[in-house]
Amino acid sequence: MADIVVVGSLNEDTTVRVAHLPHPGETVLGQGHFSDAGGKGANQAVAAARLGAAVAMIGMVGADAQGARLLAGLRAAGVDTAAVGKSPEAATGLALITVDEHGENMIVVSPGANAVLRPADVAAAGLVEEAGITLLQLEIRADTVQEAAVRSRGTVILNPAPARHLDAALLAEVDVLIPNRTELAALAGAPEPGTIEEAAALAAAIRGPGAVVVTLGAEGALLVEGGRSLHVPAVPVAPVDPTGAGDAFCAGMADALVRGAAIDEAVRWAVRCGAAATTRWGAQAALPRRADVEALAP
Repeated sequence: MADIVVVGSLNEDTTVRVAHLPHPGETVLGQGHFSDAGGKGANQAVAAARLGAAVAMIGMVGADAQGARLLAGLRAAGVDTAAVGKSPEAATGLALITVDEHGENMIVVSPGANAVLRPADVAAAGLVEEAGITLLQLEIRADTVQEAAVRSRGTVILNPAPARHLDAALLAEVDVLIPNRTELAALAGAPEPGTIEEAAALAAAIRGPGAVVVTLGAEGALLVEGGRSLHVPAVPVAPVDPTGAGDAFCAGMADALVRGAAIDEAVRWAVRCGAAATTRWGAQAALPRRADVEALAP
């Protein structure tokens, strides 16, 4: 039985390195490119498995070579893929990523088979009902996310990415919400916070989740829970590519909480997991193992 069940997306990522991110209408020459397994759901599943958790995934790929590669990568990481279906109509999801010399990125996702993962698929899997943690994102249908959250009897973690409006009914099912600044602003219907204090005020205004953990990139993370806030500074690293950092952070939260850590300690561990993921190129290829995270200065 899996300790952590991830319900989410699987994509093939194509990453292009550039000197600077393009402006609208601008063509920028790349400085090399590569393909990697990705998708926020698959990334989080692999990251949690590499940290040592027992992980299962519910998702959908196409009946194509890309889907076969993604499934093979999940299995190699130790993720149970019995509940990942193969769509006969839709192609495997695709993400196009550009990364500049400063480690900033832009991502466009074509959902493909991810868009046909339905609530009935979650019900048929029978996994989230017994999981200690159900880990969710928003690269799949909203009603499928809702189904997984309602069925879960354990802790529900939602990473609201990509940013979109969320119904109060879904937020009421969430125990830990993990947005970045942009996603926090979208949820709050407010401008993106420029300071940690502004982020804390927006997070405190979100009704439903038991705790809100805002990822702040180079500034670490912010925990807002029960009228209190805690800022956890970033771990100093030399970042190369931030593509999988948020997913490693979410996996770190799930890993720590399923092991019985208090939420403050879980945020500290997640910050280290996210930092470790920025030190290599790629999404799943860059996701750290437990020893990599433990090697970082706390």
